[in-house]
Amino acid sequence: MIQIEFQINYRTHGDEKVYLTGSTPELGNGDKYQSIPMHFNGNGNWSYSIESDQPSVSFQYGYIIRSNGHILREEWGTPRTFKANDTNEYYRLCDHWQPIPPNNPFFSSAFTDCLFARRKGNNSKDQKAFRKSLTMKIFAPTVSPEYTLAILGNDPALGSWDPEKAIPLNSVAFPEWSICINIANCKTSYLEYKFVLIESGTKQLIAWEPGPNRHFNTEMIYLREAIIISGLHFQNPLPDWKGAGVAIPVFSLRTQESFGIGEFSDLKKLADWAAVTRQKIIQILPINDTTMSHTWEDSYPYNANSIFALHPVYLNPEKLGALKNKRRISYFEKKRTELNRLSEIDYEAVSNVKWEYFREIFKQDGEKTLKSEEFLTFFNANKEWLIPYGAFCYLRDKNNTPDFTQWHNYAHFNPRNITNLSCCQSVAYPAIALHYFLQYHLHLQLSDAVSYVHSKGLILKGDIPIGISPNSVEAWKESHYFNMNGQTGAPPDDFAVNGQNWGFPTYNWDAMENDNYQWWTRRFGKMADYFDAYRIDHVLGFFRIWEVPADAVHGLLGHFSPALPLTVEEIRQAGLYFNEKMTHPYINDYVIREIFGEYTEEVTTLYLDRNYNNEWVLKPEYETQKRVEALYKGATDKKSLRIRDGLYALISDVLFVYDPKETDKLHPRISAQFTFAYQALNDHEKWCFNRLYDDFFYHRHNGFWQQQAMKKLPALISSTRMLVCAEDLGMIPSCVPQVIDELQILSLEIQRMPKDHHLEFGLTQHYPYRSVATTSTHDMSTIRGWWEEDQAKTQRYYNFILGKHGAAPHSADSTICENIIENHLGSPAMLVILPLQDWLSIDGKVRRPDANEERINIPANPRHYWRYRMHITLEELIKNQALNRHIAQMINKCGR
Repeated sequence: MIQIEFQINYRTHGDEKVYLTGSTPELGNGDKYQSIPMHFNGNGNWSYSIESDQPSVSFQYGYIIRSNGHILREEWGTPRTFKANDTNEYYRLCDHWQPIPPNNPFFSSAFTDCLFARRKGNNSKDQKAFRKSLTMKIFAPTVSPEYTLAILGNDPALGSWDPEKAIPLNSVAFPEWSICINIANCKTSYLEYKFVLIESGTKQLIAWEPGPNRHFNTEMIYLREAIIISGLHFQNPLPDWKGAGVAIPVFSLRTQESFGIGEFSDLKKLADWAAVTRQKIIQILPINDTTMSHTWEDSYPYNANSIFALHPVYLNPEKLGALKNKRRISYFEKKRTELNRLSEIDYEAVSNVKWEYFREIFKQDGEKTLKSEEFLTFFNANKEWLIPYGAFCYLRDKNNTPDFTQWHNYAHFNPRNITNLSCCQSVAYPAIALHYFLQYHLHLQLSDAVSYVHSKGLILKGDIPIGISPNSVEAWKESHYFNMNGQTGAPPDDFAVNGQNWGFPTYNWDAMENDNYQWWTRRFGKMADYFDAYRIDHVLGFFRIWEVPADAVHGLLGHFSPALPLTVEEIRQAGLYFNEKMTHPYINDYVIREIFGEYTEEVTTLYLDRNYNNEWVLKPEYETQKRVEALYKGATDKKSLRIRDGLYALISDVLFVYDPKETDKLHPRISAQFTFAYQALNDHEKWCFNRLYDDFFYHRHNGFWQQQAMKKLPALISSTRMLVCAEDLGMIPSCVPQVIDELQILSLEIQRMPKDHHLEFGLTQHYPYRSVATTSTHDMSTIRGWWEEDQAKTQRYYNFILGKHGAAPHSADSTICENIIENHLGSPAMLVILPLQDWLSIDGKVRRPDANEERINIPANPRHYWRYRMHITLEELIKNQALNRHIAQMINKCGR
């Protein structure tokens, strides 16, 4: 019989009580609502004892705070573990309540499993048990592998404060370290001690933990008793760890072995280069399958047909297996050479040739692969999404459209129909099984690349898009999670003055909350199969999303959802007399001439009418942007585009938009100050509107949106152990930084898009530590491209940020680029991840001659062709010792 006493100190308030929960029947069998109330002993001390007749009992346990049957607070992290030994009869567990630690990012798998992973060895063996022992468990996730956590104290058992006798702790449960002290060997009952850092190889003492000595009185420890203190935290005296990395889409990679586009296997050579230059992170764009039309329009990586399936275009054909037909081998090799010579991606040509190979190798080896034990293991682990995905791809190609509403009997997802369609006896099975075959090989090739990246001491950072395509497996199979009659986008910003309309359905957050966000949990879990960190695309969408009407093309007529729209009375109380005309396009002769110029007469004749008040109004057939878009579909001539864009502008020239749910309430139109309707107001009306506008967009919703985010984000980011980074750009409510900081999500810092609206440029020296700093993103021009966009702005940057005198040069030479990058590397930001183009900009001989060819995407163009490729191969880059040495020295100089 053994006895286990749980002890914890926690200051409760009012009716709050501390409860014990665990995996044994005595502790509620893991049901937190069956948790056990602890005994209050005064002064914040709580205790509870259990007995067991199993000398080797083991279980997990933790603490929660409850009041009147409700769970108020839970501890951070994974449950504690307890395992009895054959030596002790009585165990006293002295625990500390675990809030989110201030260094929570270091508990992510990016650090614990990769960057700071401990080597397995003697230090990983189970510790010996003593008949009278004191075990201390301490969290120290920030201790990098070149150092080891050790202990020194005032007793010979603790080294007698002799730096050469520091005792290493066991790191088998890293980031938790532990040590078991034989109290019988102690010469004193009052132990004073400190944790220290020693060099892993030489064992030389490097640094002492700051603060006063820790202490413990061993006088009350009895024979066959084990005291276990857990929940301690180490204060690392060394400077904060900082790392550097490179960002580039997989499709942009170029190697001698590429097939005209980057492939998963090319990540290996990128890792080789990153390791040579002392970088620690590789960041890529989304890699999910975007095949919709088998055209170049599928190049957009944020419009996936599945949140789980990987894109077949990233497969290395040769690694699928060698064809037996030598003539076909020669054909594909010739095509590979031709496509790999291209300066940009020919998406359609690459896709077509690869699919030729896929079909031939599947015909040759598919049956054997599908019967293999390895494939069946993969299939059974992924069939929940793999079977619907395979059926979706088959039906998309059979019906020549990804729009499932046009799939006749399969327009609505029916599990029984899909099971019948996908069974081995179905005539469709071979075509469907081809997609299983490709996804299996994609998994193998990406997993192999990830393992190689890790072997080089690097982590891989992925990207989770905020939206899903309306033509996707998820929209087809799980439509109850989405509002299919809405569109997501973004309000106007530096990327797009008309706002952005992504065309994705909005989320039905109520439905997602009802099952505790299982949809998101599954999505994040799949990401964790391959990635150590991820970027949450448009994290603002978890606070509120920009919802665009279904009949709009631009994002200007959108509104935030959820939101607190205005009543007419509130508008009037703000001093602005509301008129229904404020929700209709403002059109008069002056406006028409300003917008359409030489085409004014044609526009008034074809597109406008006079109403009963003799005022201009749009004809019904042209009163929405979608109708105008359909009218001018395919138009490329100057006149048509001028009229089309003018009609778009006319339609969005309003001061207020109605809320689609609360139809009697209104939202101020975003950027309304740039409309003709606003210019027509008198000065007092403008003042009233501006005050109402500022309160609505920057104050009214702060608490409301904070509540929305805190309902969603904690559950989502805790579903995996990946490092969480946010893309928190754009129109940022003041509640966003609070939530990001509380949840310890890394923010994104871009100097030309400062978070402080009083600044024209961000100050790199003031960036927060928990952040990712970058010079530019895939949605922006590179350093060199930006430098040439606005000469006046560049001049101010040159004088006030770089501290240079005189006129700024027209283009950014390698010295200027290096200065900008050095400022970022020297910032306090934990991570500095730069686009490959910007890394190369510091060398005038290596970088691309034309800066305009470096850009990946133009967000203002919804039909942008994503085809950027490296202009040199990774093999050439790896061989460039001068550049690589230069980058490594810059990174090392800045303490990264």
